[in-house]
Amino acid sequence: MTLQDQEKIYTAYNGKVFGYIMNRVQRRADAEDLCADVFEKVYRKIGEFDRSRASLSTWIFTITRNTVIDYFRRNKPTAELDENLADDFVVDDNLIRSETLDELADALSTLPQVLRDIIVLRYYDRKPLTEIADLMHLSYGAVKLRHQNALLLLRQAMNITV
Repeated sequence: MTLQDQEKIYTAYNGKVFGYIMNRVQRRADAEDLCADVFEKVYRKIGEFDRSRASLSTWIFTITRNTVIDYFRRNKPTAELDENLADDFVVDDNLIRSETLDELADALSTLPQVLRDIIVLRYYDRKPLTEIADLMHLSYGAVKLRHQNALLLLRQAMNITV
């Protein structure tokens, strides 16, 4: 395949491939990386393309779909957290009661910004995790895991055992 052939394929399908990916992963940097992966696979496997089995667009979108599926398989949470866990507000009320607000502010400042944002949105703004996920353009599972991680890090920073 010549460079000119690659450019034609890229020009014809890049917008559609990127749009499809972006619509599913919702993070621009990840979508750009996945789009590049798709076209790398297309160029590498073009010899396997069989026009009698599918059109070029169908073949490219099959590669695109499989690339997105692989992305979610690699990045899925390793375990689902139980929805019936103790209410998070109860846990954090105990946390706040056991330490001063100054100590809590110091502990919050040690968290990475994304975890700090989740804690502020959850407990100051009283937003549910599903709404936080929408606001931060993350999956609910990712926010839930990061929320739990933030609480763990806060407990460690404040020397609280549960």
